[in-house]
Amino acid sequence: MKNILGREIPETIQGYGTVKPFQGAFASLGEVEKKSVKLKSTGPKEEKVLSSIQEVLEKCSLQDGMTVSFHHHLRNGDYVLNMVLDEIAKAGVRDIKVAASSIFPIHAPLVQHIQNGVVTGIYANYMSGPVAEAISRGELKNPAIMHTHGGRARAIESGDLSIDIAFIAAPTCDTYGNINGVEGKAACGTLGYAVPDAVYATKTVAITDNLVPYPACPIEITQEHIDYVVKVDSIGDPKGIVSGTTQITKDPVGLKIAKMTAKVIEVSGLLKDGFSFQTGAGGTSLAVAAYVKELMKKNNVKGSFAAGGITGYMVEMFEEGLFESLFDVQCFDLKAVESYRDNKRHQVMSASMYGNPHNKGAVVNNLDVMILGATEIDTAFNANVTTGSSGMIMGGSGGHSDTAAGSKLAIVVTQLVKGRLPIVVDRVTTVTTPGETIDVLVTERGIAVNPLRQDLIEKLKTTNLPIMTIEELKAMAEAMTGIPEKIELDDEVVAVVEYRDGTVIDVVRKIKD
Repeated sequence: MKNILGREIPETIQGYGTVKPFQGAFASLGEVEKKSVKLKSTGPKEEKVLSSIQEVLEKCSLQDGMTVSFHHHLRNGDYVLNMVLDEIAKAGVRDIKVAASSIFPIHAPLVQHIQNGVVTGIYANYMSGPVAEAISRGELKNPAIMHTHGGRARAIESGDLSIDIAFIAAPTCDTYGNINGVEGKAACGTLGYAVPDAVYATKTVAITDNLVPYPACPIEITQEHIDYVVKVDSIGDPKGIVSGTTQITKDPVGLKIAKMTAKVIEVSGLLKDGFSFQTGAGGTSLAVAAYVKELMKKNNVKGSFAAGGITGYMVEMFEEGLFESLFDVQCFDLKAVESYRDNKRHQVMSASMYGNPHNKGAVVNNLDVMILGATEIDTAFNANVTTGSSGMIMGGSGGHSDTAAGSKLAIVVTQLVKGRLPIVVDRVTTVTTPGETIDVLVTERGIAVNPLRQDLIEKLKTTNLPIMTIEELKAMAEAMTGIPEKIELDDEVVAVVEYRDGTVIDVVRKIKD
């Protein structure tokens, strides 16, 4: 069958089940239900601190076929996922489903567990490195399920993703399970992605390398959700937290894109008191923030909030008084960690508060401007950040789809050609974010505005910006590179790409070696 975007998707997928096809970005809004949670109460004489992960697995009655979850706030410095899965393998348990909010190259040992049948299913919002490559080659028994950040929270809260045991890497934890991320040798800042897991998992385990006397202070995830606590030598390397470049690009092409993007924002009329903003950690995205900073100062604009994964640069804008507050779901660098620890207006938001479409209002709904990237964008403005030019999985939505849907102005910034391949294509390899939620594409050669935004097209006509159709940008790119050969992929579905509401927006098919 085909979904509303014309993507061909099986009606049922082995290892996934019956497909609910994507029907539009806002088609599923309305009344929803949350799952009920069964808890085993803890009595006044019971101790939560256990001696080892092995003891935890015994206490939690881990069995074949269960689902275990992990958060990714330690990013490419995380030790906990590998540590726990090694113990699960030693226990002889198989057919485990791993619900990790994101997977990084450091998680390469997971490939062996996939090959040995210990792990047969994966849920993730983003994945890169050896695990993503193994899944792309069809090594995982069941298709991976790829969520958005808000979509994962929605799936957990609704019961679509039922977690048997959540393992929370806790930079600091007390003896009764109160956790924070701002103290300890692996301090990573906010723990927004771990919150739904802690609240809705059948059992929740804190794994810490900084066990402190009761009570910990401050407390971010509270004792009422924690069943057991285990102390280990190290939960991870905080140097692995740093994401992307976290430095403003010095590349003239990137700076040109950023300057034009800032002008689009200014002309949109959104850059006024109360302005809200989110951008990624890449060099061009941070350059956009730098130009926006200049405009805010020049026009004496006082913003309301900046949001997302927070970088040191956004902290600088906040500390200079350009924003009243920061909403932080994860810290992208150590400067952001320090800011969250020290400034009460630098606030945590859970993944659900950030981007879940099925609650009473996510933060993304209040965003004015979102700066996005893309590996491909097609003439219908559908964006791909899931697969690369070969069809290999190399990312995932993360907050891409959530913020595009919620913000008033979603802008994709990218060079027109990368690696001698055009970024604008007739049809993206994988749809991550639907075109109806992407407003503008800014490249160094020109700017395309989604025809759905006639209001913005009229405003931009008054400028000297190089406005053109997306078809003209595509033709320009192909004149530089030629028309690329179509990727040949196998029919086997290796990953299911869910939109934030749980419908299937696309599938990833096995690459051909």
